[in-house]
Amino acid sequence: MEILDKLVLPQSAEHIGLLHYILTLVLALFVPFISVVFGGTFTSIYFLNRFKKTKLPFYKKYSIELIEYLTINPFAGIILGLVPLLTAIIIVAQLLHTARIQTVSYLALSFIFVLTALILIYAYRHWLVSIKITDFDNTKEENSRFESSSFYLRSNYGKIGLIFLFIGIWFYTAAITSATNFLTWSFPGIITSIAAPGVLLNLLIFLTFALALSNAAFLFIHLYWKREKETVHSDYTKFVKDICSKAGLRASIPLPVLIAINLFSFSETALSGSIFIYSVISIVLIFLAYHLFYLISSKNEYKFGSVIFIVLIFGLAALIIKDQKAMTNATVGHSLVLSTEYNRVFSELKGEGKIAELNGKEIYDVRCASCHKFDQKFVGPAHFDVLPKYDGKKAQLIAFIKNPVKIDPAYPPMPNPGLTPKEVDAVVKYLLDEYHRQKK
Repeated sequence: MEILDKLVLPQSAEHIGLLHYILTLVLALFVPFISVVFGGTFTSIYFLNRFKKTKLPFYKKYSIELIEYLTINPFAGIILGLVPLLTAIIIVAQLLHTARIQTVSYLALSFIFVLTALILIYAYRHWLVSIKITDFDNTKEENSRFESSSFYLRSNYGKIGLIFLFIGIWFYTAAITSATNFLTWSFPGIITSIAAPGVLLNLLIFLTFALALSNAAFLFIHLYWKREKETVHSDYTKFVKDICSKAGLRASIPLPVLIAINLFSFSETALSGSIFIYSVISIVLIFLAYHLFYLISSKNEYKFGSVIFIVLIFGLAALIIKDQKAMTNATVGHSLVLSTEYNRVFSELKGEGKIAELNGKEIYDVRCASCHKFDQKFVGPAHFDVLPKYDGKKAQLIAFIKNPVKIDPAYPPMPNPGLTPKEVDAVVKYLLDEYHRQKK
């Protein structure tokens, strides 16, 4: 976003590393909270509709308590939802300054939709809690109040809010996916970006994890945090146990497969050993959650109601760290450019007169070497086959790298590398100098 780009200050390599750590921390607040809010709102609306059809009082009680406990309160929505996402926007604007990628724009759109969603969801929560009853006998007076047309009109706040939250999560996953695939991202438009296979896969992981985590969270609240208040409603406790444990187990089943598939969506430059390690940690914790859900469902082991929520929180944290590691790996070259600019500005401020130069080879190694080699065909043609026609035509080579087009049908189209003009100049200088050096 141009507005944020104008406010960005040059950052040293140490500051860039610190920003990545802070980004991981703020997302560790945002993602679990929004996951629980989404899963809780979805399930609350579902059981509210079930009550409307069946008139079973437990459905009504369950629907109300889900939205009341899992959304906590509006203040939590600000502190755990909006503030971390706004902080993430500012940090990513720093990390991807001058990059030709729409990650910050997608995060900004996500913020707008999440803000609108939380307003509507907390309005829905307010109306549900306002008619909360203490006696769960299904009296005519209570039913007439609960079934009033005005209430169901207000309950639509929840449905509309859920739709807005879904769209906000979708834009968030588009932002994270584009950042973790920084070098290979080739979806310039909004529609093509949110429909990209990697984005849809990450969206599916987010939503299934949200359903699993929200069920685990309510088990934690009901079986551990507020268990003393529910001793007089043992039938309701059994109802909650059956619903949450089975729904949580079903939601968790596809997650290991989806996480494993997600590993293949990263480019070679983004992958590292730590990404595999954190993916394996997450999968192991999810398998542990399977076992705990089963013990609660089949063996009535209520003592695991608190453990399962903590297990899934750590599993989700491992996924967040994994994505941030991928983003760090994918943006190494861009971080080098930013830190070089910082050194240049800092040198000028100190009056040293020495201006740091961009290292074309380092940019090439990060941005180009995954597809190109000098002496052999790779993903793209060998440089020795292509560069001769650009010898003495540096401006043409610069123009092609800035806006690549398909020339040779034997190779896939070259994606726009997203380099700044200074980065392109540095890479072209390195390419031509290295070509002439190796040709001798």
